[in-house]
Amino acid sequence: MCGIIGYIGEKNSLPILIEGLKRLEYRGYDSAGVALIHQKELVVYKQAGKVSELDKIVTANSFHASIGVGHTRWATHGEPNDINAHPHGDCHEEIAVIHNGIIENYATLRRKLERDGHTMRTETDTEVIAHLIEEKYKLKNDLFTATRLALLEVEGSYGLLVISKNESDKIIAARKGSPLMIGIGKGENFIASDAAALIDHTRDVLYLNDDEIVCVYADSYYTKTIHDQPVVKEVEKITFDLEQIEKGGFEHFMLKEIHDQPEAIRNSLRGRLLVDEGRAKLGGLERSLDKLLQARRLIITACGTSWHAALVGKYLFEQLGRIPVEVDYASEFRYRNPIINSDDVLFVISQSGETADTLAALREAKSKGATVFGIVNGVGSSIARETDAGVFIHAGPEIGVASTKAFTCQLSVLSLIALLLGQYRGLPDEQGKLLATDLASIPNKIRKILDKSEQIKNIAAEFKDTHNFLYLGRGSNFPTALEGALKLKEISYIHAEGYPAAEMKHGPIALIDENMPVVFIVPKDPIYEKILSNMQEVRARKGRIIAIANEDDYEIDKLAEFVIRVPRTYSYFGPIVNVVPLQLLAYYIAVGRGCNVDQPRNLAKSVTVE
Repeated sequence: MCGIIGYIGEKNSLPILIEGLKRLEYRGYDSAGVALIHQKELVVYKQAGKVSELDKIVTANSFHASIGVGHTRWATHGEPNDINAHPHGDCHEEIAVIHNGIIENYATLRRKLERDGHTMRTETDTEVIAHLIEEKYKLKNDLFTATRLALLEVEGSYGLLVISKNESDKIIAARKGSPLMIGIGKGENFIASDAAALIDHTRDVLYLNDDEIVCVYADSYYTKTIHDQPVVKEVEKITFDLEQIEKGGFEHFMLKEIHDQPEAIRNSLRGRLLVDEGRAKLGGLERSLDKLLQARRLIITACGTSWHAALVGKYLFEQLGRIPVEVDYASEFRYRNPIINSDDVLFVISQSGETADTLAALREAKSKGATVFGIVNGVGSSIARETDAGVFIHAGPEIGVASTKAFTCQLSVLSLIALLLGQYRGLPDEQGKLLATDLASIPNKIRKILDKSEQIKNIAAEFKDTHNFLYLGRGSNFPTALEGALKLKEISYIHAEGYPAAEMKHGPIALIDENMPVVFIVPKDPIYEKILSNMQEVRARKGRIIAIANEDDYEIDKLAEFVIRVPRTYSYFGPIVNVVPLQLLAYYIAVGRGCNVDQPRNLAKSVTVE
């Protein structure tokens, strides 16, 4: 959510800022802006709309500015327009601030500042920070100290960059709850909210922690806490390549990432799945493995697509590990004052590792004495650093806002953890070997589904003008139905709902007529016959059935109008395979409707505010 880029060095900052903002577009935004310092004057360009529109405005700019900051905004306070776009300034337009996050006490601060004579120009919460820094600067005449003191009065979350025409040799950066990193160059330094904006320039980065503030010069930096304590930071490496975030010939990032899944899943399993031994080895859990094995209860918490992965995880852990599991929306977890014991283990799942509600759930559980494990994609992320142990999913950069490969990699890692639990909790060795062999085969099975893309595209053309969809599945394919419905909602703007198939009779059946497409996930598993009965009920009411069925299932042709065939796999791992045609169906419907697939309206890739 939102994007930040900053540069200080010898080069002209503007092209670097614009290119960095373009790299951050996938995060979701509705306006963009830059602030530059040229000949000790502050120059600001900002407007609603895409970075390409901002680029048209600034291309006429012929001056060289060796320091600047840029921002893409996702509106929270105030509508998306030119005025509310970042950067924001103080009364005398000497200070410029860009900000990700939400200032929760902004209304109180605004009233106080206005009483003290400050004039506010926008509806945003961010603007109060600029005026608060202005107020402190009058007292201290030092930008770093003024920013630090201002932040002591701020409640909420922030990833923040500050520049001033009075101190044009530095950028101040601070972080609380919203990711920020410093890219270290030679005679130049960069600041960004996402590594994607940096890898053209450097792979050496410092990840800021909460309540840290850094003063960045062209050739040096120093870091403190906002409470004025010195901090020593270690330089880390960005490990992915630039080509991993390029489209690679695909029309959209989402389609590329759907096709990335066989290799991404191999990366998730590589070195961890020991097929010949029928077991899993997860080095990231080893230091706290005893806590996991001795736990009386597991809790999994997440948001959105990751929550659907958590629901599948419940099936996996309970069936293979024989341990009770609860699944919670992270956004609800801490507000219900959860009962947490010291022998509970909480798993938090997040693609970015920065999801605000999931971070809050993590901290709530730790404060109550639980052991917390993370399942994340973002190396160096807040969740990765704050959990007791965890597993990276190694999906690679995911640019499309609607998650695809991160979801299947999350399921792959959850399968590994379930196998690990099983080997310590009574899973027979022979069954472990069969399951490990099947899990290892999944990338090839997904490749076979991807070869059916043209068939799925044709089905999508039939339904692109539909107004509603139902998705139905049972067992671990109920969360798969939820995920399929979410994908369609996110990118095509068609109303879609997922249900356990047996629940259809308890309400949703009232919606079924000749205009209602119903997607059934119906693999040949122990409850296959039950789902056939549900399909008969839909067929009797003239609903249009699309079935996700196994390759050797020809009975299904009698009930379904359209059949998308997938390879058989053990029911434990079925969702990893069965979700892929649902991703493709949503993608092709959205393309057919002319929707912006990679950047759907109102959505952001990483939700770093509550």
